[in-house]
Amino acid sequence: MIIEVKVPATTANLGSGFDTLGIALSLHNFVYFSGSDNLQSDTLKHTRMLRDNNNLIYRSAARLFEVCGERLPFDLKIYQTCKIPVTRGLGSSSACIIAGLMGANRLLGLPLNDADILKLATEIEGHPDNVAPALFGGMVDSVYNDGEVYYVKHDVSLNLKFIVIVPNFKLSTNQSRLSLPSVVSHRDAVFNVSRSALFVSSIITEKFENLSVAVDDRLHQPYRLKSIDKADEIFNLAYEFGAYGVCLSGSGPSIIAICDKRNMSFFRKIRTELNRMHLGKWKVLSLDVDNEGASVDII
Repeated sequence: MIIEVKVPATTANLGSGFDTLGIALSLHNFVYFSGSDNLQSDTLKHTRMLRDNNNLIYRSAARLFEVCGERLPFDLKIYQTCKIPVTRGLGSSSACIIAGLMGANRLLGLPLNDADILKLATEIEGHPDNVAPALFGGMVDSVYNDGEVYYVKHDVSLNLKFIVIVPNFKLSTNQSRLSLPSVVSHRDAVFNVSRSALFVSSIITEKFENLSVAVDDRLHQPYRLKSIDKADEIFNLAYEFGAYGVCLSGSGPSIIAICDKRNMSFFRKIRTELNRMHLGKWKVLSLDVDNEGASVDII
């Protein structure tokens, strides 16, 4: 028996929704769990076997077993195919956590429900803004309060596409947080609260013309953008080419442009401009929303 877990990439913060908002995207990691020593399967031909027990997938799986009063089997084999870029602001660590928890939960016969999985994932990650959409799909706004996660999931219109500009350097969330101030003004807090509320309501009602205002932020982006070469120019070009809203993806360094799916020229134009700026090694991904979230199958 092989258990296959499919987990989407996620983009969090979405400008003003610092540590609270996230959307799942159509880029996926696949993780496979098997107890066979001599496993032969076409499914696993191009996967990488995880051999380090400190790997985040292993640690998450072991944590769920521990919560359920069990030990991770010695003969368990875990393989993965990674499509989500690591430490680029697309939820790679959250995908590992969700994959480990869901695979382990299936191995034990599903003792935990989705709310339990989300709570455990948030304990491991520290905040729910990526793990919640990775688990549930769509857009999720969430709050972690006194050890409990409060969340609402919304499906996102398929008329949107998400163009992700991925730099050729890494930036960890912990490293990125070091640039943030420890205290912000009341005025800046109100600025963000109003815009994050506008973002959620605009996505739900499909008033996408509001997004250019809704993604504006004073809590994290002004500080994080300083470490990304030519970020301001890229933001301006994205709006010039018709993006509804442009923001950092998570803590960066990736930049995400929310566009109308009918805007067929955006990808080509932004790719051309990156080449002109001598950023040819940066990748550009055109993604859709994933409204389904993580899934588990037996193959």
